[in-house]
Amino acid sequence: MKKTLLLFTLLFTIFVLSACGRDQSVLRVGMDLKYPPFETVDLENDPVGISVDIAYALGEFLGREVEIVNTDFGSLIPSLQAGEIDIIIASMSITATRSEIVDFSNPYFFFKIITLVNQNFATANGITEDSTVEELLAVAGTRYVGIASQVSASIPQSYGKQVTEATDLGTAVESVAQGTSDVLLMSANPVVDGHKANMSTTLVMWDPFVASPIGMAVQKGNTELLEKANEFIATFNDQGGLYSVLSTKWDAVLLERLGRYGLSFYINE
Repeated sequence: MKKTLLLFTLLFTIFVLSACGRDQSVLRVGMDLKYPPFETVDLENDPVGISVDIAYALGEFLGREVEIVNTDFGSLIPSLQAGEIDIIIASMSITATRSEIVDFSNPYFFFKIITLVNQNFATANGITEDSTVEELLAVAGTRYVGIASQVSASIPQSYGKQVTEATDLGTAVESVAQGTSDVLLMSANPVVDGHKANMSTTLVMWDPFVASPIGMAVQKGNTELLEKANEFIATFNDQGGLYSVLSTKWDAVLLERLGRYGLSFYINE
């Protein structure tokens, strides 16, 4: 009888632990570690980056251990919905479509859509790195190149511009560099990388077409974690807060990568 009771107790304990799923003191943070310097890995394959630092700081704020769960970007929301992760901190833009299926925190970064411009086109039309979006849009006959279903195509199309669709980013950048297209709109990293690979034939125009808000995402209805995330984000601007800490640590990396701005480029809308 005692053996039967012991076996029952053991099985019941296993069932309860399985139902609970895991140690609730561990905060599982999903991100795709392929996007330096925000989400990446070091030589030992350990997670590093700006978003990684934010995740660990959130864990400290909550008094919880943090586990970084490396997840393909397209699988982050399904993983959140399935309960495989607790929160997404992955440079994810807050959009109306995504907001229908997850709850977003307040924005803590703004990712800008800037412009790679062919140098000959820029010289002929008085476009410089400090020109405005309005000045660029006013140039008649500009040849835009973009990637289907991405902002590089949809943003100029929203202004009534014709866009030649490229199959991939490399082809689009090469089109601008060779002068078969004049303009490509993308986020900062691919635009700057495209310019660095084609310094003599392109320039970067920094005035953003769009400043896309970046937020943390939690499961729909998880108001407790969402409120805590927003409380955490509200401390970023405090004296000695996380913006200051991240700027000290990452400004040199960002300046080397972008060639013009540090973290302030992403903080300010």
